[in-house]
Amino acid sequence: MEKIKTIIIDDELLARGLVKNYLEDYDNIEILGEFSDGFQGLKAINELQPDLIFLDVQMPKLTGFELLELLDQPYNIIFTTAYNEYAIKAFEHNAVDYLLKPFSQERFADAISKAISRLQNQAAKNEIIEKLKQFEDKNKDQLNRIVVKSRNKIDIIPVDSIRYFEAQDDYVMIYTNDGHYLKQKTMKYFETHLNPKEFCRIHRSYLIRIEEISKLEPYEKDSWMLILKAGERLKVSKNGYKLLKQQLGF
Repeated sequence: MEKIKTIIIDDELLARGLVKNYLEDYDNIEILGEFSDGFQGLKAINELQPDLIFLDVQMPKLTGFELLELLDQPYNIIFTTAYNEYAIKAFEHNAVDYLLKPFSQERFADAISKAISRLQNQAAKNEIIEKLKQFEDKNKDQLNRIVVKSRNKIDIIPVDSIRYFEAQDDYVMIYTNDGHYLKQKTMKYFETHLNPKEFCRIHRSYLIRIEEISKLEPYEKDSWMLILKAGERLKVSKNGYKLLKQQLGF
């Protein structure tokens, strides 16, 4: 087997140093680089195509899980983090391993052994990133921002700036005051991860911020049209109308 190429992505200098120190015992692993934030790490992954990634969860600019959303192909991930609340979920969704800081050399060796075994099993490798990405989908914590990649640009959209969402096949168009952004997620994902007091699913194609509503008008027989403050006219389904009545109290 050729040398395993790896990179380290962690905002803590000491944490990166510990991983590098432990890796000195492995002649079959080559460190391609170390990076202190998610943006640098994402760029390095795309350019260097490592076999193995040591990835912190909580980092400035871009978190570890937000970085995972932006990857275009599968990679082997060993999480290195001080936050144990993500551990069980990461294991459930097939991360190579999850090292809780501070971790011992023996625990690190165990993670490396798992990574080597995973690299030798190509069928398992292809499932890694998809399962890790699904992990966040099943976490019902409310979103406060959304990361979108378009061509060579990455936008971080605060949820507070979003006016409404529109379903477009396997994607969702996100409309803000500054423009619109296409994200490969489902409407169901956003519906379950946004504050129900602030957003309402008015139609299978539309999820709107309640504060953006200007008025509700009758439209054809037994149907309604919602007009937003900026003038957009969006159809309201029967179920959407019921939800609006509940949330607006009319």
